[in-house]
Amino acid sequence: MLPTSFALPQGLKAAILQPMKTIPNNWLLVELHLHTNASGDSLIEPQQVIDHCRQVGIDRVAITDHNSIAGALTAKALAPEMVIIGEEIETTQGELLGYYLREGVPAGLAPMEAIKRLRAQGAVISVSHPFDHTRGPRWTYDQLTAIAPHVDALEIFNARCFSNKPNRQAAEFARQQGLPGTAGSDAHSFNEIGRAALHVPSFNHPESFLAALQQAQPQTRLSPAWVHLSSQWAKLVRAFQKK
Repeated sequence: MLPTSFALPQGLKAAILQPMKTIPNNWLLVELHLHTNASGDSLIEPQQVIDHCRQVGIDRVAITDHNSIAGALTAKALAPEMVIIGEEIETTQGELLGYYLREGVPAGLAPMEAIKRLRAQGAVISVSHPFDHTRGPRWTYDQLTAIAPHVDALEIFNARCFSNKPNRQAAEFARQQGLPGTAGSDAHSFNEIGRAALHVPSFNHPESFLAALQQAQPQTRLSPAWVHLSSQWAKLVRAFQKK
């Protein structure tokens, strides 16, 4: 098992918490984990996501709803250059993030079957909040080790973690496995959008996106714990609307 405490190399530790001092002017600011009302625990409409991203200076956004690409497809039609069609997929062991999807991948598959379906459509694959054990389903260390050779990246910063410990563990695991890191706010509400993002070189397809991740510089901060209440509120609103 991964040790409960360990020291990160100083450069890596700093990179998780803050970007480099000078970002090239032609680089993009990218939000890679965000939910819309296509997820059962968010009320944000795709048009509102696009408008808000433009207001706060986000150049590209991956819509990664739970087990659905419906919100991403709607957003892509509204802002083709800005939106990456993504999905957060619940497997039998933990959650995966897929980018550049052409079709959705259903929940409840074994990890390798989900990865197979993502690979078949040329998607880029990351792993959602791999060491955050406050949210289920939860990856074990052995499970992560088994899938690491078959994914493209690991989410090394998720702003919805209650502390930076899971993010630091994810960053260390990614370093050990030779994987680049993704970062995202995991936003379910407006005030979360952009709390964790990456500065990357320009890209326009899966291959250049993956290459850009190799040079990514994070711009990150944790969201306050109360943002989780927005997800519960969204679920209550949805339940009321069904009555």
